Amino acid sequence: MKEQLRLLPAVHVIQTDARFQDMIENGGLTQNGLTVMIQEQLEALRKQILAGNRLSCETKQEMVDIIYDQLNERLNSPAVHKIRPVINATGVVIHTNLGRSRLSENAIEKMTEVARHYSNLEYNITEGIRGSRHDLVEELICDITGSEAAMVVNNNAAAVFLVLRSLAAGKNVIVSRGELVEIGGSFRVSSIMEESGAVLKEVGTTNKTHVQDYEHAIDEETALLMKVHTSNFKVVGFTASVPAEKLVELAKQHEDVLTYEDLGSGALYDFMADRIGEEPVVKEVLASGVDLVTFSGDKLLGGPQCGVIAGKSSLIQKLKKHQLARVLRVDKFTLASLEATLQAYKYDRIAEIPTVRDILQPVAEIQGQAKQFIEGVRTIGSLTVNLEESVSMIGGGTMPEVKLPTYVVSVKHESLSSKALFTKLRGAETPVIGRIKEEQFILDFRTVTHDEQDQMVKIFNEIFV
Repeated sequence: MKEQLRLLPAVHVIQTDARFQDMIENGGLTQNGLTVMIQEQLEALRKQILAGNRLSCETKQEMVDIIYDQLNERLNSPAVHKIRPVINATGVVIHTNLGRSRLSENAIEKMTEVARHYSNLEYNITEGIRGSRHDLVEELICDITGSEAAMVVNNNAAAVFLVLRSLAAGKNVIVSRGELVEIGGSFRVSSIMEESGAVLKEVGTTNKTHVQDYEHAIDEETALLMKVHTSNFKVVGFTASVPAEKLVELAKQHEDVLTYEDLGSGALYDFMADRIGEEPVVKEVLASGVDLVTFSGDKLLGGPQCGVIAGKSSLIQKLKKHQLARVLRVDKFTLASLEATLQAYKYDRIAEIPTVRDILQPVAEIQGQAKQFIEGVRTIGSLTVNLEESVSMIGGGTMPEVKLPTYVVSVKHESLSSKALFTKLRGAETPVIGRIKEEQFILDFRTVTHDEQDQMVKIFNEIFV
C-alpha cells in the first residue's frame, strides 16, 4: 500500500506531460479546470489504494498514464452529477428517498420555460408595478379547495411552523395525545411546536380523545385547537377521535380561539371514491369550517416540494405579512410547476399527474408491462425471471394500511445473490432501484414508465449478457 501511495505523482508533474496541453486545446478546458480534475483523480486513486485495491502499475510514469486514461474516459463520458435520475422499480409511488412525486410533463415544461426566460415572479403585468409571488397560485388553490385565501411556503413543516409562530406564539395549542405524530427524519409535531414558541397542551389518551377533553383544557391563554391527520399510522380497536366539525363548534363558543388542521399529505383527489384508503379531501375539511389547513405539495397532490396553507382570508393575510413568510417562501420553479399541477386538478386532467395515475393504475396494465419486460430479458441465459402477484405501497407516510394489488418480476441470477443483484443494478449509469423480499430481488412496474421499461431491458442486457 505504501509503495503504491509513493507512486502517486504531484500535480505539477502531471501538468508537464504533453497530454495536459493537448487536453486543454482539444477538450475545451481551461488550465484551472483541468487541474481541478487532476486533483480529483489523484484523490480518488489515493482512496482506492487505501481501501486495499492495488493498481496495475510499478512506476510513477505508469501511474501518470493511468491518470490520463481516467481523465480521457471522464471527458468522453456524460457528466455524472451528485443528484441524478434513477428508475424506481420498488412500486412505492411516493418514495421519499427517491424524490417523492414525479412531476407531470406540463409541470416540467413550465419549469423549463421559467428557467429559460425572465418571468413575472414579482411583477404585475396588468398594472406595470411590483407584484407578489403569493398571488400567482392563490386563486387556483381557492378554486380547487373552496378556501377564502391561500399561500405557499417551502414545505409542510414550514407551513406548520409559520401557522404556530404567527398565530400562537406564547399561547396554548390544544392537541390530542393520539395525534402527536412523528414523521420521517424524526420530525415531531411536539418539537416544532416548541420551536415555534407555542405551548403544547395535550388532551385525551393515545387511543381515545373526546370533545370534552378539549373543552376542559380551553382557557384564556388558548389560541388554537389543532388537529393533526395521522396519515402515517393507524390506531385500530378501542378508539375515539374528535372530527373537525366538532372542534369548530367548540371554538365558536370561545372568543379568539381558532381551529387548525394539519392534513400532511393533502389529497385534492378523492381516492376514497376509488375505494383506496381513507384520506380526507382538503375541500371537505375546509367545508367543515376549520379556519386553516396545511398540507404538502409533493405527496398525494403530486406536485413540487412545498407546503400549502389555505383558509380564512384574514388569517392568511396575517401569515403573509409575518417576517417568516420571506424566509420560507418558494422560488419561481416551484410556483411554475405547482401552477401546472393545480390546473390539472381544476380542469379535470387528473391522468396527467404521475402520482395520481400510478396509484389508480389498473393492475392489468402493470401485468402487461411486466410481461413485456420479461420478453425483453428472456434471452439472458444467466437470469431466471418470473411474473408474480404482489402489492405496492403508496409511501411518503401516506395511507400505510393501503396495499395496491400489482404484478412484479422476480429476478434470480445463476451465481449472484439477491443482494448482489441489488448492488449491480444500483451501479448502472442510470441506477435501477428494486427491492428485496424474502431473499428475492423483485421489480414492481407500477412506478416504471414505458420509456424506463425499455431502458431497463437495455441495462439488463448490458450488465448480464
